Amino acid sequence: MSKRNSLVMRSGRDNAQAGDPVNARIVGSLLAGILLGIAGIFLVSFSFRLFSPTLSWLSTHGWWAFVYRPSLLWFSMGMGLLAVRTVLWFGYRPIPPATHGDAPRLTVLIPAFNEGPMVGKSIASCVAADYPRGKLEVIVIDDGSTDTTWAHIEQAATDYPGLVRAIRFPANRGKRAALAAGFDAATGEIAVTVDSDSIIERSALLAIAGPFRDSGIGAVGGKVAVFNRFQALLPRMLHVRYVLSFDFLRSVQSTYGAVYCCPGALSAYRLSLIRKILPAWLNQRFLGAACTTGEDRALTNDVLALGYKTVYQGSAVVHTVAPETYGKLCKMYLRWDRSYIREELRLLSTIVWRLPLPALLLTLLEKSITNLRYPVAYLSLALLVTLSIGDPWTLVRVLIAIGLASLFYTLYFLRSERSWEFFYGVAYAYFSAFTLLWIFPFALLTLRSRSWMTR
Repeated sequence: MSKRNSLVMRSGRDNAQAGDPVNARIVGSLLAGILLGIAGIFLVSFSFRLFSPTLSWLSTHGWWAFVYRPSLLWFSMGMGLLAVRTVLWFGYRPIPPATHGDAPRLTVLIPAFNEGPMVGKSIASCVAADYPRGKLEVIVIDDGSTDTTWAHIEQAATDYPGLVRAIRFPANRGKRAALAAGFDAATGEIAVTVDSDSIIERSALLAIAGPFRDSGIGAVGGKVAVFNRFQALLPRMLHVRYVLSFDFLRSVQSTYGAVYCCPGALSAYRLSLIRKILPAWLNQRFLGAACTTGEDRALTNDVLALGYKTVYQGSAVVHTVAPETYGKLCKMYLRWDRSYIREELRLLSTIVWRLPLPALLLTLLEKSITNLRYPVAYLSLALLVTLSIGDPWTLVRVLIAIGLASLFYTLYFLRSERSWEFFYGVAYAYFSAFTLLWIFPFALLTLRSRSWMTR
C-alpha cells in the first residue's frame, strides 16, 4: 500500500476522534453554523432580490405559475427535513466495537471478477485485520475471471492455509451467485462482504462486529472512503460525496434503525437471517427479468422485511477504488440508479409498513420529500432553458445558487474531515448538475437491463 494511501487511512481515523475539548468546540461551532445556514437559506430564498426576477416570472407565466407554489412548498419541506436530519446526525454515535473476548465467529466473503492484483491487496487487508484468528475465516470466490485474478487468490490461499479458502466458478455467473456460494460455505455467525477492489482498515472487523451484540440488529453497513482519491479529479470529488452519503445520510438513518443500503464494499449480516432469505434473493426478478445488480440494497431490504434493524457503523472503514473517468462513473451510477428504483418501490410498497412507528414515520417523511427531487429537478431544467432564452442572467443566478448550496453542505463534510478537500465537493455540485442529469431517466427507461456495466 502506498505511503499516501496509508496517510489517508490514518487521517480518517484521526478525524473520527472528537472527544477532546478543542474538537468539541469545533463541533459546536459547526452545529451553530449549520443551523444558522438553514435559517439563512430560508431568508435568502424568500427575500433576496437576486432571485426576484425569476420568482416574478414564475408567478405570472402560464402553466409555470402552477409549478411555482408546489415548488416553494417542496423547498420548504426539504429544508425542514434537513433540519430534522441535522439534529439526528448530531445524535449519532458509533456502537462500541467487539473485543477479542466477545467477538463472534466471522466469515469474510470477497467475490471477485477480473480484479487482477487488487484482489490480493483486498485479501491481505482482511488477513491483517485485528480479529481473533480462531474466530475468522476468509472465503474468496472467483466468478469466472479471465485474467490473473485466480492466480492471486490461489497464492493467498497458499500463503494463509486454514484462514483463506478459495472457490472458483468455471464461467461467470454474476456477483449474486458468487456471494451465495460464499454464504453457503460460511461457518461464522456473522458474514462480512468486502468488494475485491477495496481495502479495509485494521480495526474494521472488530468495529463492524460490535453492533451484533444487539439481537435486534440484522445488518451493519460500514463507512466507504475513496482509496484512489489522489489519483484523479473525479475520485477527489467522489470522496467528498461518499463522506456526505455515509457520515451524514447513513448516520441519520442509523439513529432509527433503518439504513436503506448496507454497501457491498463493506457490510455485515447475521448469517442465520441470510440463509432464510437466500433463495428468494438469489432468484429475485423485476418486470420479468432476473436482478443482477443492486445485490447489497436488495439484501438490506430483505433484512428489514424480516423485522430486524439495519445500522451504520462509522468506525468500520473501507477504502474502495472509485471511477477515474466519466464513462466508468456513468456506468456506476446507472447500476446504482436501476437498483435504487427497483428497491425503492419494494421498500415503499410493502417493507416500510413493517417498520416500528418512529422508523415508519421518519422513512415516509424522508422518502416522500427526497423522491420528489426528481420531477422538481427536471422541471427546473426545462425552466432554466426557457428563462435563459429571454434572460441570460438566469443561468448566472442558478450557478450562484448551486455554489451557495454546495458550500453550505461542506459544513457537514468538515465535521468528518477538517481539510481543504471540501472544495472538491463544490466542484462536484457543478459537475453533477450539468453532466449527470441524464443518468436517472435513462436508468428508469432501462430498468430491465441485465448488464453489469462494470468495465
